[in-house]
Amino acid sequence: MGVTDIFTVETSTRMRAGVVVPQDKTVRLAERPAPGHPAGAQVLLRMLEVGICGTDREIAAFHYGSPPGGATELVPGHEALAEVVETGPDVAWARTGDLVVPTVRRPCGSPRCPACRQERPDFCVTGEFTERGIAGADGFLCEYALEEERFLVAVPRALEEVAVLVEPLSVAAKAVDVFATIHARFGFDVPRPRGLVLGAGPVGLLAGMVLQADGIETWVYSREPEDDPRAALVRSFGANYLSAGGAPVERLSERIGNVDLIFEAAGSPQVAFGALPTLAANGILILSGIPAIEDPVPADLSRWMRDLVLKNQVIFGTVNAGRSAYQDAIHCLEQFMALFPGAVRSLIRRASFDEVPALLSRARGIKDVVRIAA
Repeated sequence: MGVTDIFTVETSTRMRAGVVVPQDKTVRLAERPAPGHPAGAQVLLRMLEVGICGTDREIAAFHYGSPPGGATELVPGHEALAEVVETGPDVAWARTGDLVVPTVRRPCGSPRCPACRQERPDFCVTGEFTERGIAGADGFLCEYALEEERFLVAVPRALEEVAVLVEPLSVAAKAVDVFATIHARFGFDVPRPRGLVLGAGPVGLLAGMVLQADGIETWVYSREPEDDPRAALVRSFGANYLSAGGAPVERLSERIGNVDLIFEAAGSPQVAFGALPTLAANGILILSGIPAIEDPVPADLSRWMRDLVLKNQVIFGTVNAGRSAYQDAIHCLEQFMALFPGAVRSLIRRASFDEVPALLSRARGIKDVVRIAA
């Protein structure tokens, strides 16, 4: 950290932030008080980059999201990359100049929640957790933030240009870890497993990269046409692309055969469960999308139940991620940057802080990333 940075942190009392105001239904840039010096095990962070995702846009559209208690504004942004600029006296490992990624979810306070009491709030049983930038706590779409050291994950400086992808990648990394745990019950190996990703948004594309890098024959199925840039991106990291325009979901098995793993990242029940006939015996369907609550969808429940029982299939849902999944995501990024660095870089479209209100209303790239620090 240079002299200029020290001077800024020491003397600045105000900072810029993007804010969502639910009661006024406004989204704007604002000046807010800058955080003070860290105490205890706190760390003062200078935010470098923040990714914008569908969750942020739904918050900005006032579908959900809640400010901290007693506040009227919420600072969104939970996909963050930051630099440590000051540490509290009880900090154990963080040092000035370190690159870090903060986790999102914070434990509930209930003594009856074994997950949160063991630092796994991604498996919270009470639902009383808070989430930075989403529920009950400000996020990171601002110039500086205070955070407890235990909620930070160190990132190698070599990954700085792509490390903002760690949080969305952690969702796929956690899902694949659970897949491996379930798969281990077989006691035998599948020679070369086959995987299908539903949806070519950021999480779907990152999941496709994880599967491909793990030696799984990978298909990505999405609504974009075969000549779309996203289809080309999928092929650039060695996976196969199939457009929904040329293959209805219920006919997928006729086009690609059966698969051992389906990773759903489309947020559509019709697509997720429509693909079930494609799932092989002993196959696993992972649900990561969160659909809007709408009218009931017709379902072939008898067939699904028969297949799940007779074919030993498993369906599980996954949300958020714990510290180990963030660390796995960092290892995945290191692997990606060795195997297909161009594909990883092409996910990111960087924008200035002034573009925040527009980016919160509409996507402009695959993964829009706001540069916070110059």
